[in-house]
Amino acid sequence: MDLKNRLNTAYKALGTLSELLDKKVDITNELYVVFRDASIQRFEYTFEVVWKVLKGFLWKIEKLECYSPKSCFRTAGKVDILSPEETEMALKVDARNATSHTYREEVARIIYRDLPKYTELMENILKRVEEKLEKEEV
Repeated sequence: MDLKNRLNTAYKALGTLSELLDKKVDITNELYVVFRDASIQRFEYTFEVVWKVLKGFLWKIEKLECYSPKSCFRTAGKVDILSPEETEMALKVDARNATSHTYREEVARIIYRDLPKYTELMENILKRVEEKLEKEEV
């Protein structure tokens, strides 16, 4: 899949996550757990496609290799795709690894609470990659 198609796929995935996060569900609502878990699942697949867009961009445009999300985020910080603060936040997205433990109520609540800031970070990554790709095409 070429980088532009992957970028479009990432935007679509991000849209599905944002769609859920835009709807506020009170913790006392009986559907809260289902809603929360669906949001976490959407975060997982969105995160996967976003870091792979970043990996493809770093290779194709910057000629830099990275093999894991963390190495890609570090590299993205070095080429000004991410600010130092964003790089630090991206490196802490170990919540993604904790998503397999959503059966633990407290872990699931923490992950869900942090999803808006991770969503904003992923949106920033995609926008900056897209901007740099457009400059390359000119």
